[in-house]
Amino acid sequence: MMGVPPSRAPLRLLSALAGWARGRGAPRSLGALAGPPQRHYKKGTLPASEGPIPPVTITEIRQYLRAQGISFHDGYSCLHAPSLFVEGPGEQQQPPTGSARYSLFIDKTTGSFVCTATLAEGTWQDFQASVELKHKGVPHAGLEQLDWVDQTGEDARHIWDRALPLWELLDEEETRTAKAMFGISKVSDATLKRFGVRYLRAARTLVFPWFSPRGTGLKGLKLLGAECQGDTVRYVENTLPRPSAYHNLFGLPLIGRRDTEVVLTGRELDTLALYQATGLPSLSLPRGATCLPPALLPYLEQFKRITLWLGEDLRSWEAAKLFARKLNPKRCSLVRPGDQQPRPLEAFTRGMNLSKILRSALPAGHKSIISFRQLRDEVFGELSNVEQVAGVKWARFPELNKLLKGHRKGELTIFTGPTGSGKTTFISEYALDLCMQGVNTLWGSFEINNVRLAKVMLTQFAVRRLEEQLDQFDEWADKFEDLPLYFMTFHGHQSIKTVIETMLHAVYMYDISHVVIDNLQFMMGQEQLTVDRLAAQDYIVGAFRKFATDNSCHVSLVIHPRKEDEERELQTASIFGSAKASQEADNVLILQDRKLVTGPGKRYLQVSKNRFDGDVGVFPLEFSKASLTFSTPIKGKARLKKVKDDSGAPPKQAPAGGSGASKKQ
Repeated sequence: MMGVPPSRAPLRLLSALAGWARGRGAPRSLGALAGPPQRHYKKGTLPASEGPIPPVTITEIRQYLRAQGISFHDGYSCLHAPSLFVEGPGEQQQPPTGSARYSLFIDKTTGSFVCTATLAEGTWQDFQASVELKHKGVPHAGLEQLDWVDQTGEDARHIWDRALPLWELLDEEETRTAKAMFGISKVSDATLKRFGVRYLRAARTLVFPWFSPRGTGLKGLKLLGAECQGDTVRYVENTLPRPSAYHNLFGLPLIGRRDTEVVLTGRELDTLALYQATGLPSLSLPRGATCLPPALLPYLEQFKRITLWLGEDLRSWEAAKLFARKLNPKRCSLVRPGDQQPRPLEAFTRGMNLSKILRSALPAGHKSIISFRQLRDEVFGELSNVEQVAGVKWARFPELNKLLKGHRKGELTIFTGPTGSGKTTFISEYALDLCMQGVNTLWGSFEINNVRLAKVMLTQFAVRRLEEQLDQFDEWADKFEDLPLYFMTFHGHQSIKTVIETMLHAVYMYDISHVVIDNLQFMMGQEQLTVDRLAAQDYIVGAFRKFATDNSCHVSLVIHPRKEDEERELQTASIFGSAKASQEADNVLILQDRKLVTGPGKRYLQVSKNRFDGDVGVFPLEFSKASLTFSTPIKGKARLKKVKDDSGAPPKQAPAGGSGASKKQ
């Protein structure tokens, strides 16, 4: 059976399971398996930062450490130093040769730190404050100890204690059925026992533990359910704690200090299969190909070679290349997806040689100039996976898929429309649609504040007026909170340098693949129109274009149109400023509002530029005031009619509410 990407079930399932476990008298402690509770720290007396946190360079970090007399050495992604938070004398006097004992890791890109011995973590500013407070003799450098035991931890413990090892089920037929449901019939009991995998009979769910790095305390759980849909299996994931705080590297406590090679997979099931087939150290990322949290980088510093084998599709391949940049490409190799190189569990089930596949992994780092021979496999991959290359499809706007084919990384989309036509409302639903499908999204709203924007998006997400159903707010807010959605805190005029630095930080920290900027003019301020202002706009558009290309990230940029005759429909030339914006853009979208011209009528979306394959055209939109959405289905005729026009003439003007036309450029 072929698996499909996991989805997230409602949080009600976790609450129900936890309540069921507590109601059945689950014990309060994990006994010998859980061990003593881990110490965590929270920021207590540290000074609160005000305003944007200034970026720090690796040079500044090194200079500060030397000035404070803190010994350190270079790692792949982090600087290694003795921890400020470990109790006992002599920690700071460790000689450089004792680098294995250095438990403090400082991220070279952001300056954020993690102490793997105490699990204390924070920003570069937190670290500096801790150093200053330590000089003043403040215990634990001003960090208060915080026991991990909270409601989330209690729920995880209850569920874990109710789950049973698969090999301890009394009914052998039940064991075989459970293994077959998850495609792990060939995975031995010894492997399941080694990784601590359990089975929750009540929910027919596998339970993967998140232990502390030393394997002494349970920090959380991932629950994986399987639903058969014909010949495919749909996996449903839930995590405790919430996905944004679930930073587990499944299998980490099994890694030895002398291990120098590891394979990173996108699923726990793949890690089980890979370890059994090869015996190599193997870890799975907490959110698969979606994100590699920088907080996990310190735990990967010991490895001289890392092979990323994340999945079987092009999206996993693109993610592997991005993750390799964080991990240092010089030590990374990538398994390219293909029929003969499926994901590890499928390869294991098919009896393929996983060691041979790993030996064929491609180096992530390459020189600035490469030959077609090196590109050949990637070209073939794009030709044989046309649908995947076209990008992520919109679920709410199928007509947009017919024109743009999908949402692709590395592109720049320009979006415009008349004042009052609903540009922000449309672009928020446009981005929300993609975000709900796992596209990590960063919003830069310079015209309206984030609270108002979040309220609009939550209404669109729930597709209902929550102000009239406040009893449902928590349920929908919990689901909305788990989306990979982030907001910039800027408002009004901001320098492009500051905005780009924030975007770069977000790409590194949260693996952002879509940035929305609303809008260009408001970001620049409301100064009078001058030649310099137009030149500044060209510079900003060029900066966003370069950012999109260099970081394989899609940028959607909202630009107001010129002030033109309201009786005329907008065109590509109507975009404010010079022609640079439309020239640099891969896609140009125009929200046409016929009701502003002719009275009662329909809005419609026009795709006037599509660099991917040239298809352009229009389709009508129907706005629902109750849900603030433009994706309300229209009954009757097809919403989009594609017409090939070999003469190159522009598409005919669409009548209000009628079907549109498209052409090949």
